[in-house]
Amino acid sequence: MLQLAIPIPTINGKQDIEIEMTVNGQHQKMHFVVEVYRWDECLIESENRVDCIRELVHNYGSEWMIYNIGMPTEDYVPLTFVKTADWTRQRLLMMDALNNA
Repeated sequence: MLQLAIPIPTINGKQDIEIEMTVNGQHQKMHFVVEVYRWDECLIESENRVDCIRELVHNYGSEWMIYNIGMPTEDYVPLTFVKTADWTRQRLLMMDALNNA
């Protein structure tokens, strides 16, 4: 899937992002959430920070999936989630475009 980088203003707390776009005449909408997780919120002790991320988001819900793991620091990691239904729809549109090419 093609990607386009869009600068998002940095604000404190959770960022709820809704993007409406028109691609080749087709109107589409994507929903994202960006949250910052502190490493000290981890309840499990592991050298592998991926285990920590899994633990931090395990109750996030099936309506959302991790879209991007941002650049971690020693104190935190930013995570971008996308609505699962939006991601599935985008994948279907891409597969349809490839099959009709």
